[in-house]
Amino acid sequence: MSGIYDVLIIGGGPAGLATAYLCHKHGLSYLVLESGKAVFQGIANTYPEGKHVYASKPKDAPEPFLVEELRPPDKPVTVESYIQYVQHFVQHENLHVQTEVAFEDIRDEREGLAVLTDKGVFKGRKVVLAFGSSIPRELSVYGDAKMVAKNVDDAGKYIGVKTLVIGGGNTAADVVIAVLKAKREVNDTQPVYWAHKSEKFDVNKETAQRLGEEILLGGNIRLLPGAMPRIGEVDEEGVDRLVIRINEFKQADGIDLYHALSFPMQNVIACIGSQGPMPIFDKIGIQMIACTAGVCKIAKEGERLVLLTSGFESTRKGVYVIGGAISPSYMKISEGSITEAKHPNLIYTAINDAYHVVESIRMMIGK
Repeated sequence: MSGIYDVLIIGGGPAGLATAYLCHKHGLSYLVLESGKAVFQGIANTYPEGKHVYASKPKDAPEPFLVEELRPPDKPVTVESYIQYVQHFVQHENLHVQTEVAFEDIRDEREGLAVLTDKGVFKGRKVVLAFGSSIPRELSVYGDAKMVAKNVDDAGKYIGVKTLVIGGGNTAADVVIAVLKAKREVNDTQPVYWAHKSEKFDVNKETAQRLGEEILLGGNIRLLPGAMPRIGEVDEEGVDRLVIRINEFKQADGIDLYHALSFPMQNVIACIGSQGPMPIFDKIGIQMIACTAGVCKIAKEGERLVLLTSGFESTRKGVYVIGGAISPSYMKISEGSITEAKHPNLIYTAINDAYHVVESIRMMIGK
């Protein structure tokens, strides 16, 4: 539909899709804007292949799953199976989702709010931020490194080229394994370079075992411990490249020497963790409160928590925040007081947040 929606939903994960389904069910006009190529992209990116999804529910939670249609099965299933079920559900219910739309900002307008994206401006009476907490960090290098991939959706596109994976944890290791396997299966001898700023790569036992098995099967890997991305540049042929320093030699005259490698940015995957939603909250004017020792028992002292009403509305009127973006806790405004509220990062929590937000919005706009 064109014009102004009752609800614009940013993020197509459990919280965003539950919000969309309930809007659909109650006759609210809505649109989901998802930055990934498909719904549940955040879960697909962060869950290792074959990992099980559970219908986890906190022991002290008084409510059941309030959107039964999106509840994971009681019997654990792989993340791939659950995502496939959700995708079929979205198609069956004909939920309105627009993918590959990057959220940029929110602007106040006379009739409501305008959401600015890389695909244009969308207008809504209410905006629900449901983008989770797994917002990838950007490479802090001089030059434009935004074209560097943050995950692997198709390992096959790295066949035939030298590939650089940056990051020292399990997520980076999973990417290395996927690319090594894709290359090995077609006898591609081009190596995968694995770089980390520390001297030690930190992966769990299971991931290390899978990596070792892939190397024994012929995976061609080059480790680069202590390597640092330094600069983005454009070569003589107009190709954007990332220069990564692999060692450095301090000189007495102050002119230091270093060895470096240069990769086309399209061949680089940066698995350097998540930054969380705080920069977005700051940008769009959502108030946060820093934890102090006497106030917070869940979050750590000094951490900034978003300030929300009992209906999950932020200090930016008409803007609601739900799901993983407010975990592990948030500051709740209730009956004139502000207290820390526990908020575990679970599918259960995200789905039930959506239920309460839609009920609150329905009351406000009379539907």
